[in-house]
Amino acid sequence: MLNIHEVMSELAKARPIFHSEADFQFALAWQIREMMPDSQIRLEFPYKSMRLDIWIFNQETAIELKYKTKRMQSGHDDEQFALREQAGQDFGCYDFLKDIKRIETIKSSGLAKRGFAVMLTNDPSYWTPKSSIANPAAFRIYEGRAVTGNLEWLDPTASSVKSRRTPINLRGSYNLSWRNYSEIPGTGIFPHFRYLAVAIEE
Repeated sequence: MLNIHEVMSELAKARPIFHSEADFQFALAWQIREMMPDSQIRLEFPYKSMRLDIWIFNQETAIELKYKTKRMQSGHDDEQFALREQAGQDFGCYDFLKDIKRIETIKSSGLAKRGFAVMLTNDPSYWTPKSSIANPAAFRIYEGRAVTGNLEWLDPTASSVKSRRTPINLRGSYNLSWRNYSEIPGTGIFPHFRYLAVAIEE
């Protein structure tokens, strides 16, 4: 069975930084295939109205990914990386929790037996606790938080909510624990990459 933390640990040795989410997706799938040669892996696997980032066919396992970055420039193994500033952290949190819900949905449909929602970022605002009375408080994914049940904006009518007004209702309960991934020297003040991997089990 896939151990996502072992895979991430090995991946960090060769690829401590990525150009984009698609780059991260491909590299993670490649690493899984290297460690589990019998894996039947599909990228962007279509299922109903969804597309699963990584689908391990013979393990009935789905993986959804997020890669959120702060601006930095760095080099690794003679390759240059210029990461852009990705704002919208509130939406980033919402979308990550929606990934958990997506995997719960495909589990309940019988397609998958288990899955993982994974976020990799050098933006500490994701793992750092913030005010519990702000509009997006229900969607925070900071270190040590437990998420479950119905999650919604304090003011869903706010113009800033835009296209993500729909509440997210999680069947399971998930304790959020961030892990160190890599440290990248370069320009900028955000060299530390951490990841959050939530297992949605049988």
